Amino acid sequence: MNAGIESSPGPVKNRTTVERKSDREVVVTRTIDGPAPIVFEAFTKAELLRRWWVPRSMGMTLLSCEVDARVGGKYRLEFDVGGAEPAAFFGTYVEVEPYSRLAWTNEEGGEGGSVTTVTFEETGGKTLVVLHESYPTKEALDAAGTGAADAMVETFDQLDELLVALGESSGQ
Repeated sequence: MNAGIESSPGPVKNRTTVERKSDREVVVTRTIDGPAPIVFEAFTKAELLRRWWVPRSMGMTLLSCEVDARVGGKYRLEFDVGGAEPAAFFGTYVEVEPYSRLAWTNEEGGEGGSVTTVTFEETGGKTLVVLHESYPTKEALDAAGTGAADAMVETFDQLDELLVALGESSGQ
């Protein structure tokens, strides 16, 4: 699907694309420098997810990160955003296929929340990650905008940095 998305050599080797595919869907695509099992674990293990998921430029502090990555399991992320109460993002895993596919609900907005599906396809030690945000209506997507998806550009850069650090710590 994305044969020509990689950018020219520089500090960031891989390019992230964010596209509004329809009235109800945003798709984020990135090739990550690491094998699918490790990339999948970065999405499903709280100790790894907390190290890359929050864009540094947003100035938010991740206060807690809970992940129970199994069908029916829950996740919850709480952020200090400078207000009296933390901001929380939470939902339920609806699909968990190790190393190839994850899907979860986004329940913090009540009814009408999006469903996120992520696929992982490894080729030659790199993993193509495709993240789909599907909204129940055009109005729900319009209200959400693409801000969260746009932030994935930075978070995927941070994921690549994490995998480099994990490789260095394991002596690879």
